[in-house]
Amino acid sequence: MTLLRAENLTKRFVSRGPLGARAEFTAVDRVSFDVRLGETLAVVGESGSGKSTTARMIAKLMDPTEGRLEFEGEDVTTAKGAALARFRSGVQVVFQDPFSSLNPRHTVERILMAPLLYQGIAPKGGRRAHAKELMERVGLNPDHSLRYPAQFSGGQAQRIGIARALAVNPKLVICDEAVSALDVSVQAQVIELLRRLQHESGFSYVFIAHDLAVVRQIAQRVAVMSKGRIVELGPTGQVFGDPQEEYTRTLLAAIPRINPEWDRRRRENS
Repeated sequence: MTLLRAENLTKRFVSRGPLGARAEFTAVDRVSFDVRLGETLAVVGESGSGKSTTARMIAKLMDPTEGRLEFEGEDVTTAKGAALARFRSGVQVVFQDPFSSLNPRHTVERILMAPLLYQGIAPKGGRRAHAKELMERVGLNPDHSLRYPAQFSGGQAQRIGIARALAVNPKLVICDEAVSALDVSVQAQVIELLRRLQHESGFSYVFIAHDLAVVRQIAQRVAVMSKGRIVELGPTGQVFGDPQEEYTRTLLAAIPRINPEWDRRRRENS
C-alpha cells in the first residue's frame, strides 16, 4: 500500500541582489517517489543535494513551488486548516539537533503532551500518563518527566524528540539527519530503537542522511539525490551492490572500511 506519493516536487528560491537583480535557485527539481506502508525509504546525498528541502516539503513545513503531494490517496499539496491538522496527526518529524527543536523552558512532560493538546487527543489514562509511557517506550526513565531538555545527554534528548514524534501515533515519521549529530555508539543505539519502534507499530520512515553506512542498516529502499534531483532509486541491496550511476558509486566509495579486502570477500560470499 502506498502511504505517501510525491510527484514532480520542485522548490525554487528567489533572491534580490544589491542592485535589485533577481536571482533564482532551484533547490529541488522535479523529485518523484512513493513511500509504502511499513517501509523505510532513505534519501541520501551530499550537503546541498536537496534532501532536507525535500523532507521539509513532504512534512509540509515548506510549500513546493510546483508538484503534487498525496497522503493516503488524498491531495495535501495545498492543505490548510482542518485538512492540514489531519495531515499533521499522520506525519511527524524527528529533527537533527534535539536541543534546538525542544523548547528549553518546557519540561519533558509538557513537550510530550503538546502534540496531544494541539490535536485535541485525550488518551485513556490521561495525557501525563501517556507522556510517561512514551518515555518508557523510548528507553527513558519516566520518573524524569519533570526534567528539562538541558538535563539530558544528546542521545537522551534525541529519544525525547522521537517520543514526541510518536505521541499522536503517526503513520509516517520523517527522520531528518536524526542520528548524524550523535556519537557512533549512540547512533547504533538510536537506530536499533527506531527499528524496534517500527516493528512494534508498523509505521513508515523517510530517513534523510548523508551517511550511507547508517542507511544500509535501516532502509529497504534508497533514493540518491544530487543537485536537487533523484539520480538513482531502488532496493537497498541493489543500490549498494550494483549502483547504476557514477555519483552513487562515488558516494559508496567514500564509506569508511576497517578492512577493504575483508569487505570485498564478504560481498562476494553474500
